[in-house]
Amino acid sequence: MKLYSFGKWLCGTYFKGTYKPEIIGAENMPKTGGVLLCSNHIHNYDPPLVGVASPREVHFMAKAELFSVPVLKHILPKINAFPVKRGMSDKTALKTGMNLLKEGKVVGLFPEGTRSKTGEIGEGLAGAGFFALKSEAHIVPCAIVGEYQKGKSLKIVFGKPIDFTHFREQKASAKDATELIMKQIGQLKKEHE
Repeated sequence: MKLYSFGKWLCGTYFKGTYKPEIIGAENMPKTGGVLLCSNHIHNYDPPLVGVASPREVHFMAKAELFSVPVLKHILPKINAFPVKRGMSDKTALKTGMNLLKEGKVVGLFPEGTRSKTGEIGEGLAGAGFFALKSEAHIVPCAIVGEYQKGKSLKIVFGKPIDFTHFREQKASAKDATELIMKQIGQLKKEHE
């Protein structure tokens, strides 16, 4: 068994037993082709939670600092994570993400770049917009709604892919593209609160 599959089973068992998350809209995830999966970020558990909820394997962009932690640096690549240096334009991370999308894989990222301390949707960074505009990938918004507490409601909502044809034709800016993605995530969150 691949480490990714084992990790998905292990995390899924933990989440089901502890938080009983409700997965909504998994059928909106395209079955084939590159997918940019963009979610809001409220907790350290978000990457494994979204990974468990997704019907397809997800390759997450993770902060580079995690890859210098002794145990994690060996595990993270085996569970499809790749490093990104925060606060700067990381050409290696952008290239890795683009290659994965071209290969028809799912790339998961949190456009806000960091966790929201209030649970409210923050401003997204331009990286998500860059991938959306420069690739032919499907752009799937995802909202984590609720709280990571026993007895509280926790939902993972996958929205329908966003049509980026117009944005690509108009050569929109990465910032504008990211704003559209964040707006869709915010709308999903609002609909399911």
